[in-house]
Amino acid sequence: MAKASKTKKPAPKKPKKKASPAVHSGSGRPIETVQPYLEKMPRKFYEKELSRLQLELAKLQYWVKATENKVVVIFEGRDAAGKGGVIKRITQYLNPRVCRIVALPKPTEREITQWYFQRYVPHLPAAGEIVIMDRSWYNRAGVERVMGFCTEEQVEKFFHSCPKFERTLVDSGIILVKYWFSVSDEEQEKRFQARNNEPIKRWKLGFIDIESRSRWVEYSRAKDEMLARTDIPEAPWHVVISDVKRRARLNCIRHLLDSIPYEDLTPPPHKLEPRPPAGAYECPPYPPQKFVKDYY
Repeated sequence: MAKASKTKKPAPKKPKKKASPAVHSGSGRPIETVQPYLEKMPRKFYEKELSRLQLELAKLQYWVKATENKVVVIFEGRDAAGKGGVIKRITQYLNPRVCRIVALPKPTEREITQWYFQRYVPHLPAAGEIVIMDRSWYNRAGVERVMGFCTEEQVEKFFHSCPKFERTLVDSGIILVKYWFSVSDEEQEKRFQARNNEPIKRWKLGFIDIESRSRWVEYSRAKDEMLARTDIPEAPWHVVISDVKRRARLNCIRHLLDSIPYEDLTPPPHKLEPRPPAGAYECPPYPPQKFVKDYY
């Protein structure tokens, strides 16, 4: 009697690849194809690569200072898209006298009556400086337009003037790099909820952020037109897909470094001679209340 053949167990189904959300235009059509991330980026790799890139940023800083170049990096994008996190990692080890962050509040009554670009001009870099703009003159084409803080006529004037203004900056010798941070509506809402639930981050969730939750399509359409009408060869837009923070940070920093033809002009270490003896010095007595309590 023949032995009954063993039935083969069905092969386990492979988990479906979970694709990252596509970036959509205001009409709902995907405008970019985003490749799925099959694995979470290991923290050790992220930290090691971030340290390597931050060392390169230090070299960029030395180069800008030594060659007296002028650099402006504009960060625009959705609320909670991760702009602040990237800016923090870029500036973490840089000299604030060389690399400074510009994040202007809403304009004053006087500034509203000025030429639109006027309040940004004093913050442009001098020789040997890097300026990181956490939002910029593109407020007019984005939040001001969507929230009704300006007229459509003012928006049209902005689109007419902005390319000319940026060409003038580039012609003057400024290296201008522009980033738009794109985040899906699902991920943005997740980050809004996290900010609202954490007191240490709640300050990040302001009136404009809350209003933007119900104006996704309006912001999308405004963004589409802004990118189309202000993308010029002298200062093109670069879109950063930022649903995954670690990847967005590394991708943006690496792209910035690749966009500027810097050289390694790191100065050699200083020769530190032995310190001379302190000599005859006695610290004068201070009353106990002058000292901070030893809490720890």
